[in-house]
Amino acid sequence: MARLDTVIRGGLVIDGTRAERRHCDVGVRDGRIVELGKLQASEADRVIDASGCVVAPGFVDLHTHYDAQVFWDPYCTLSGWHGVTSVVIGNCGFGFAPVEPEQRDRSMRQMTRVEAIPFEAMKAGIPWTWTTFPEFLDALERTPKAINIRPFMPVGPLLCWVMGFDRAKAGDLPSDAEHAEMKRLLHEAMDAGAGGWSAQRLEPGGGSSVQTDFDGTPMPTDVMHDETCLQLCDVLRERDDGFVQITLVKQGGVEATRKHVEELAARSGRPILFNAIVPFFRFPHAHVETLAWISDCCERGLEVYGQGLTTDAGFTFSFDEWNLFDEIDEWCEATTGSLEERFEKLKDPARRKALKDARRPFITLRSIESISVSEVFTPETEPYVGLAIGDIADAEGRHPIDVLLDIAVADGLKAVFYGVGANDFPAGFSDLMEHPYVLPGVSDGGAHTRFLTAGRYPTDAIIRACRDSDILSLEDVHWKLSALPAACSGFTDRGTLEPGKAADIVIYDFDALDILPVEKVHDFPAGEWRRIQRAQGYRYVLVNGQVTIENDEQTEVHSGALLRNPVAAG
Repeated sequence: MARLDTVIRGGLVIDGTRAERRHCDVGVRDGRIVELGKLQASEADRVIDASGCVVAPGFVDLHTHYDAQVFWDPYCTLSGWHGVTSVVIGNCGFGFAPVEPEQRDRSMRQMTRVEAIPFEAMKAGIPWTWTTFPEFLDALERTPKAINIRPFMPVGPLLCWVMGFDRAKAGDLPSDAEHAEMKRLLHEAMDAGAGGWSAQRLEPGGGSSVQTDFDGTPMPTDVMHDETCLQLCDVLRERDDGFVQITLVKQGGVEATRKHVEELAARSGRPILFNAIVPFFRFPHAHVETLAWISDCCERGLEVYGQGLTTDAGFTFSFDEWNLFDEIDEWCEATTGSLEERFEKLKDPARRKALKDARRPFITLRSIESISVSEVFTPETEPYVGLAIGDIADAEGRHPIDVLLDIAVADGLKAVFYGVGANDFPAGFSDLMEHPYVLPGVSDGGAHTRFLTAGRYPTDAIIRACRDSDILSLEDVHWKLSALPAACSGFTDRGTLEPGKAADIVIYDFDALDILPVEKVHDFPAGEWRRIQRAQGYRYVLVNGQVTIENDEQTEVHSGALLRNPVAAG
């Protein structure tokens, strides 16, 4: 028998299939798992000692926005630090292809608010060596990668390419010829390697327009028509391939939203990844009803999977850039514009009244009162550090919104706050982790880089669901983190540790696994900064058989692949 490249010896293997754990060795050759059992060190060129560690399939993250960051960060961090070995990009209908050269600046500016990616970083870091979607994939192929990448065709750029920017933004109904051209381009994209298509459809008037364009207007996909989605589903049905990611809230409310998702599943005959299921602290039964609906869909043969927000990372933010109150028109208007314009709006007493009158529970945060003051820059605001807005308001007899915004204004909108996520309660986490058709995550990797560190979610899930509780067994949590998202997205050759599968493997110390504190680092192009949380306890991460992480540090081995459709190991 030919020698092995690597033997992983002495670990506790959780293979991702939900089979019972076992102590055995794993043999790797040419980027593939070739054998599990009792193997000798002499059989391999390299031996990895996994004694005392868990050996499991690399994690698969289906909701990221690394479309820009991959060009300057081969590890797509935070994901690459937390055991993720494969990601899907192009989510929510947002991306950078197809894009005409004269629309490049506009496409980057769209991403500055809707996904809060710094413009100067994109301007300096995106090479723009493409125009069409197949050319974009070729650029990804050439780019060094330490994780695997699979792209959606994002519908936003597609609408603008076919209809023109103004008509797409106006929500015009495409003509028959335009629908035909969109379908042709989707076929072309999938022939080149796209795994399906994606769209954010937060319809104006639906009450959940939490992510808008940089000028506060809806994104093109928010005003697109049902018929366009159904036409694109026909492409997937014709091919019997690919899947759909959709973030959807329709004007007609819950029933209209669910009906359309079911139409997409029936029309395409393919998996639909519904985003996002958030267990709201203030409405603890809402997500339970959604979970029951997803179960009903799957039992009726409609492949509707839920993407669950499972990490309790919360949000660290300042009002010089914060945009995640956009679902409330008054807040969206007040936080849109230049820094100077935002400053004037947020200190304006007339607008303060409107903000108070419009007050209702926010989608992203538990409450205004629960927000705490993390960092300030003037003596006037120094006494508030570490205090909650609600406590300050009670002590001073002031409205919480006045307290929050007075602190922000006093610091020139630079004051830093921390908000507890709306999903931060144990029962909600358990419900999502235990549901058989819900994928953990919504990492939003590559997006909201100054607010959110949800790329830590795999580490968080193992700690909270297994080590610190008995919500799931290790067998079940690794099935949820790897095999389930792989099956949903068509990653047919990875997601489990079985002979013939790609050698995407994590080896970690279960007891030592940890998420390190939030750091502020200036590691983006053009000197732009972000917030990060590193991992601890990952002894090794292998991508396509090569070690990319060793003892929590990057090895600078770029063995990741562009996973074109059909999925292959590169």
